[in-house]
Amino acid sequence: MLQSERLWIKKPLAILVDDGQDARGGIVTSGGVITELVAGGHQPSAFDKVYDASQVVVLAGLINSHHHYYQTLTRAYPGALNQELFSWLQNLYPLWAGLEPEMLAVATKLALGELLLSGCTLSADHHYLFPAGMEQSIDVQVEAAQAIGIRTLFTRGSMSLGQDDGGLPPQSTVQQQVDILADSERLINKYHQRGEGAMLQIALAPCSPFSVTPEIMRESAKLAERLQVRLHTHLAETKDEEQFCLERFGLRTVDYLESVGWLHDRTWLAHGIHFNDAEIAKLGAAQVGVCHCPTSNMMLASGIARNLELEQAGVPVGLGVDGSASNDGSNMIQEVRQALYLQRLRYGASKVSHLDAYRWATKGSAALLGRSDVGVIAVGKQADLALFKLDEMRFSGSHDPLAALLLCGAHRADRVMVAGQWQVIDAELVGFDVPQLIAQHSALALKLANKLR
Repeated sequence: MLQSERLWIKKPLAILVDDGQDARGGIVTSGGVITELVAGGHQPSAFDKVYDASQVVVLAGLINSHHHYYQTLTRAYPGALNQELFSWLQNLYPLWAGLEPEMLAVATKLALGELLLSGCTLSADHHYLFPAGMEQSIDVQVEAAQAIGIRTLFTRGSMSLGQDDGGLPPQSTVQQQVDILADSERLINKYHQRGEGAMLQIALAPCSPFSVTPEIMRESAKLAERLQVRLHTHLAETKDEEQFCLERFGLRTVDYLESVGWLHDRTWLAHGIHFNDAEIAKLGAAQVGVCHCPTSNMMLASGIARNLELEQAGVPVGLGVDGSASNDGSNMIQEVRQALYLQRLRYGASKVSHLDAYRWATKGSAALLGRSDVGVIAVGKQADLALFKLDEMRFSGSHDPLAALLLCGAHRADRVMVAGQWQVIDAELVGFDVPQLIAQHSALALKLANKLR
């Protein structure tokens, strides 16, 4: 489809638009953006092509605000089953230390393909593993993602506190501060796109309090401020992490965050489960964002994030699938369903609706990534859309299409548009040789596992 063509996505079965606007007649896209909302019973002012949407539910493209693509290589790994976070990590770190560039490239492609198929149009990856031979990891990921057509944010993660100095990761996986900062600045200058419609961005992401020094946290914050990019880290995921911060720094997690200069609106946190009321108020006042990762939190029994209290305090709340070794998938529409149900378990069925879950996965995640041009269907916003059919047995007998997507368990989009271009058609990835990718990925996963044998 030519960018200049005006496409009318006509009369959808249901459409989720912002602020109660009427788009029952559909939407028009042109030049990669949404140019018109069509009210029920009306036609667009002008159009060149028509897509009949009468059998589909139209959502703004879902946004994944926390992931670890390389972990697709270690799903359901026997040595890490049935464990909580710290022991899970300690069993997987030696395996991950054997990562190779080809493995990361293929894992990145596979994860992004999975995400696209599930209705995701923008995804953030947190890559923090740079053992010997993997110093160019983000470059490898950028190259792998170039032909896929999904918006990406790659975070230059880091680990600088190894086991020899009281941290969790093995020494072979940590880097020196000077190398981390130099590479971070190089990547921002080389790849980071600014402004509306950006397809590729870079953020800085020291891994966690138990794997980096306070110095790298402070210096990363200074660099991010100077170059005006966002900051990301894991925080308050488990009680063990809270205890680690108290013992090593004499501070709870949010106080530690403040002590290293991270308490501001360019920061978003993965998990954010174990905050008390005062900490939630402090995060809200600073506009620090939190990415809720429901499946991972259930798999590792880490706890349940306090989404409603966070939002009430002014904290932007988004959604992420997290790593494919703790999920073990990369499916955004299923993650929206998990978020709905896990948050109902905390607050009750009447307090959390499917619309809340959709908000976390669209506008909420967009806010975490500093984007105001995506995550909503409105005139002038990017034409990032996820279209779902309700033609499977699981949907038979359903009445409210928007609710049915989650309650009946949608798992695959029929069409996905990114920047006005179809990247998924008839539930298939455009331009992907999926069987070949799976075969290559599976062989590399086995190669990685065999390194420890």
